[in-house]
Formats: sequence, structure tokens, C-alpha cells
Amino acid sequence: MIEKLLIKIRSIIEIDSKEADCLQALFKPKFLKKGDFFLDEGQVCKHAGFITKGLMRYYINHDGEEQTYDFAQENDFICNYESFIPKIPSTKIIQALEDCEILQISYDDLQTMYTALQQGERLGRLVIEQVFIHTLLGLSSFYTDTPELRYKEFVKKHPQLQQRLSQYHIASYVGVKPQSLSRIRKRMYDKN
Repeated sequence: MIEKLLIKIRSIIEIDSKEADCLQALFKPKFLKKGDFFLDEGQVCKHAGFITKGLMRYYINHDGEEQTYDFAQENDFICNYESFIPKIPSTKIIQALEDCEILQISYDDLQTMYTALQQGERLGRLVIEQVFIHTLLGLSSFYTDTPELRYKEFVKKHPQLQQRLSQYHIASYVGVKPQSLSRIRKRMYDKN
């Protein structure tokens, strides 16, 4: 499991073998079954994670309705930073959509990692910058793009996820009911 994490980190910063050993000591394996929660609503997010196997979704409960706003799969980091950093209860939920294998790190161990790695602070900054940009793009899309355009972008960015996700979860992400997603798919199919 650790090798995938090391490959990901090495794609961002340089690490030597001693630093790789440090990472192996700080990241702990966690296994989730389909339907289990990495983070439930009202819990404080105590870990950041890295998915080595599986698929997860981020969502909120809005007036009793689940609204999916992102997905994470193999080689993605997962966390609810707005709960993790200030240590406050989460309004967001992170749930396994498949059986998942994760390497997770606590807040305190993450701080240790930042100082133990020569480029640890740089790693943290670059990962957070990616999260920030991804979040802004998603937010902009939600307010400015039509559901059809959001679906087209989803298909373009994540073609492999269509086979792994239910229509319900895709529709929730696009911001429509499953019946509306069926109509969007039909219109797209008829155009081609």
C-alpha cells in the first residue's frame, strides 16, 4: 500500500529513503467496507487519507437530501480540511462507495511530517493549492454551468467512473434527479 503513496509524493517533491521510512511510520492503514464512513456529519475530521484502492464520495445532507459534491478514487488524497485544521465538527460526509484501502495520517503526525521531510512544508502547500483550485472550479461550475454541461465535464474528466458509480450518485453530483440525468444522457446520445 505504501508504495502508491510514495509514488504520489515523489511526483510532487523529492524524498530520500530515510524520509520514505518516516512516511511509512506516520501513515497507518485503514480499511473501509462499501457504505462505511471515513467521516460522518458532526464528527471532527481527525485524519487526512490517501486512497490506495476504492472509491469514495463527498456529500452534504441538505434538508434531508444527499447532495454529492465530489468523488475520490485511487491515488487521491481525502480530507475535510475545514474540519481537520480547526478541529471542529464536520458538516460534510465522506463515504466509501466501494471497499477501500486507505493510508491515513493524524493532524499531529502530519505536522511531524512537515518538519521531518526536507520539502515537507512544500508538499503540504502544493497539495492544499490543488485542493483549493479544485474546490473553486467546482463551486464556479455549480453556479454557472447547466446540469448538461456539468455532466459533459464529469464524463470528460472521469470517463472510468461512469461504470463505478450509480446513476443516483452521478445525478446528485450534476445537481439533478436521476430521471433528469436520463433525459440529459438521451439528448446527448441523440445528438451523436
